[in-house]
Amino acid sequence: MSLKAPSIYTKEKILQAIDPLLILEEIERGLVCYSQKQTITSPIGFLHFDEPPADVHIKSGAILDNDLYVVKIASSFYENPAKNLPSSNGLMLLFSQKTGELLAILQDEGYLTDLRTGLAGAIAAKYLCTGKVEKIGILGTGTQARHQLQALQWVTSCRQVLVWGRNAMRAGAFCRDPDLANFQISAAKSIDQIAEQCNLIVTTTPSSHPLLFGHQIRPGTHITAVGADGPGKQEIDSSLFERADLIAVDSYAQCRQYGDLSHVDPAATLPLIELGELIARKPQQNLSITIADLTGVAVEDLQIAKAVYARLLCQ
Repeated sequence: MSLKAPSIYTKEKILQAIDPLLILEEIERGLVCYSQKQTITSPIGFLHFDEPPADVHIKSGAILDNDLYVVKIASSFYENPAKNLPSSNGLMLLFSQKTGELLAILQDEGYLTDLRTGLAGAIAAKYLCTGKVEKIGILGTGTQARHQLQALQWVTSCRQVLVWGRNAMRAGAFCRDPDLANFQISAAKSIDQIAEQCNLIVTTTPSSHPLLFGHQIRPGTHITAVGADGPGKQEIDSSLFERADLIAVDSYAQCRQYGDLSHVDPAATLPLIELGELIARKPQQNLSITIADLTGVAVEDLQIAKAVYARLLCQ
């Protein structure tokens, strides 16, 4: 008996099955399962290209005693916007955990990876911002900067935003982006201006050197760092980690290997917690400076793929 051919879904179909709040809840549950050792993940595969500059990530994972497991390929080709092409691409494959059958091919062109990363950032802000958000600061003007900001609408009522980017034209375009029209966005002249005015800061760049330092950050600030998702990348200086009252990571192992945390002396005593552990507890109180170092875990890919697939089956 031959296997049934998998269902193939295009990005257009996938977009019709997106429910951000449902996916946010599923990702929270997945992160808790990860921190409670109820998941299986394979070593992450990386491909790095210099000409043109690009990164490719291959991740796979499962929740124990679940029906499905996922294999995901996602790429970022950083010069694509100059060619009028999106920087992100990729797909997700859903398999049966009972038979190994390939059930669905989600040809999302990298959208689900971008979306789940944005929602993970929002989850971090939800549990680590202990005071009222006065102004949001975004470092970076690319695809992930947009997803991070869009996702924050689900966890904070703040709509005042400062954005900083190396390219002034792209920063201006970010401020005028119709998809971000429910935010009031201005371009910052410097990172110092972001640090001075914003108490929720998200870093979304592929930088290879630190952008934020301990002396810049005022008390009462939360920083979510998502750019250091591969070897050689860094957005947060170790001096900022030393000032933090609480540091949440999506994965101890991954962040020690190549997140911003990998640039901190491993012997340093830091107030570390996995995000899944934090979700399972009550939110922390009376914290001055908090950091979330997010590298992206495969269970997030599984949870978003499952949520979308379930809705696609109902259409």
